[in-house]
Amino acid sequence: MSDCVFCAIVARTSPAHVVYEDDDVLGFLDIRPVRPGHTLLIPKRHATNLAELSPDQGGKLFQAGQRVAAAQRASAIAADGVNLLVNDGRAAFQTVFHSHLHVVPRHDGDKLILAKSLLIRRDNDLPGTAEILRSELQGS
Repeated sequence: MSDCVFCAIVARTSPAHVVYEDDDVLGFLDIRPVRPGHTLLIPKRHATNLAELSPDQGGKLFQAGQRVAAAQRASAIAADGVNLLVNDGRAAFQTVFHSHLHVVPRHDGDKLILAKSLLIRRDNDLPGTAEILRSELQGS
């Protein structure tokens, strides 16, 4: 895609600090990291969002995420844990519309709070919500 900055990084026409690459996935440091070592993993073939990402591409993205997470733990970054995060759509804070996986190294006591509202918001109708999703998933 000609106007996609991540496609330009794959084509090597935009700069990036590449830390991982295989035939299908490219990984580079986020230019606005929330923690040192914060890495973005992208499929080399453009997919705007999860709906356009094939299950095979998604699997390869998460396999690369496992490798980068292991490197974040074993290296001098010395992560105690890792967040794997996908923002899918504008409402979910996706700002670059080329599907990507954030691999964020975490350290005990680092004070970083991701998606705090997931911990405090509640669904008052779990059975109803579950039925809505089950019904949709059975049809797909």
